[in-house]
Amino acid sequence: MFVIFLGEGAALLGLMYFGHNPYLFMFFAAMIFLCWGEIFSIFPATCADTFGSKYAAANAGTLYTAKGTASMLVPVASLLSAVGGWNAVFICAAGISIAAAIAAKFLLAPMRKRWINNTALEYENASFEVPAEARPASSSGR
Repeated sequence: MFVIFLGEGAALLGLMYFGHNPYLFMFFAAMIFLCWGEIFSIFPATCADTFGSKYAAANAGTLYTAKGTASMLVPVASLLSAVGGWNAVFICAAGISIAAAIAAKFLLAPMRKRWINNTALEYENASFEVPAEARPASSSGR
């Protein structure tokens, strides 16, 4: 996720600074859309890896609502474009993406590692023996 979010931020900045060149415009536009695709593939997989597969569908659905929540930032983007032009919008979006990359690397990755290690310890410490009360009675009549 770090690479994807960092790539998104770099592509937004690249489009802003080098978008006047038709070839670089095509390259950076393609990179932006390539990096936007992670919401459909990486987010659900990371969510299931981090929190387990029991509620993976519900958790992925909750993550997907972020697209709708982000639409509430449209007035902020309109204000930014009115005050600072589209450069301000692109810089803000790139900054948010780079901040997400840093958060994925330094917050999410350690959290996932802790979750996976704790889950592994739970399985190691779990007792798989059947208690004596739950065992079927042996038939000694034969």
